[in-house]
Amino acid sequence: MARSLNARRPATLASLAAELGVSRTTVSNAYNRPDQLSPELRRRVLETARRLGYPGPDPVARSLRTRKAGAVGLLLTENLSYAFRDPAAIAFLEGLALACEDAGTGLLLVPANPEREDVAAVHRAGVDGFVVYSVPDDDPHLAAVLERPVPTVVCDQPEIGTVDRVGIDDRGAMGRMARHLIELGHRRVGVVCMRLARDRNDSFVPVHRQHEAHFHVQRARLEALATEFAAAGVDWTGVPVVERFDHTIASGSTAAAQLLDRDPEITAIICTSDILGLGALAEAERRGLRVPQDLTVTGFDGIPDAERAGLTTVRQPVLEKGRAAGRLLLDTVDPGRPRTVTLDTELIVGTSSGAPKPAAQQWYGP
Repeated sequence: MARSLNARRPATLASLAAELGVSRTTVSNAYNRPDQLSPELRRRVLETARRLGYPGPDPVARSLRTRKAGAVGLLLTENLSYAFRDPAAIAFLEGLALACEDAGTGLLLVPANPEREDVAAVHRAGVDGFVVYSVPDDDPHLAAVLERPVPTVVCDQPEIGTVDRVGIDDRGAMGRMARHLIELGHRRVGVVCMRLARDRNDSFVPVHRQHEAHFHVQRARLEALATEFAAAGVDWTGVPVVERFDHTIASGSTAAAQLLDRDPEITAIICTSDILGLGALAEAERRGLRVPQDLTVTGFDGIPDAERAGLTTVRQPVLEKGRAAGRLLLDTVDPGRPRTVTLDTELIVGTSSGAPKPAAQQWYGP
């Protein structure tokens, strides 16, 4: 079909400049460097652009010219929905977004399915740098990020030593939790932990898998528990540890069920996240177990839902993690050697932890 004779070709930067009687640099500055123009001139440029249908400078052409994408890439080895579903991930994302807002840059989510090794999303991401959020040390997406000639900041894990990192003292924080339970009198405990490696294992975890975990945050928390309970006379090889690949409340519930089915005389379930802890609380309620009279349950993270439920937990500043990671990445000063930011944590003793009852008084429901 022939094009209508009345159809008007889209305006370009050159035609807009000609219409206004100004240089193309002036038009470009109206969008990219508004401080270079008087408010009146900029208003006239933008109003004329709207009237002529000029959409503004081509961002692709601009990025090719400046070699800047104007965005930070957030790599998380989870499905995209995880960033909007998991409370800790949401808080981290908010903190990172705040840092990007302060710097006037964009944020691009680069999700990577944890059960696939397709790194194409990393290769094609148009970003000026990456924030890597909690991945295993053998993750192929991480390797792809490190191959890119852009700055990188790791949050939580892994500890690489060649890039900036933001995290907490996981070993020290979980050690305080262990000592709290030991002081209450708990010796017969079970553990529910997040995934330890890229392979799916929704079952009990032998000690060698704990020691060889590729997620070093989980490894550090388990090692802290093992060290403290061993000092209290507990043989860690006899402590049941259940792993869950999926980080959901339902996973915490089924993991707690596995523990209690194997050893109904457990007096405390220690969870390495609040989400798993909330699931353990749900399973205790399903079995008619009173918390903490019949069973103590603890978590880790300090998410709002956990604190509302009275879960004894470790509160960590997740939002500030995101903000600190963004600031490190966007810092224009050459840092020289890799920098590490270690944030403080706080043990929150809620209503879900208490002293175990004497064996003669224990009751474990139906």
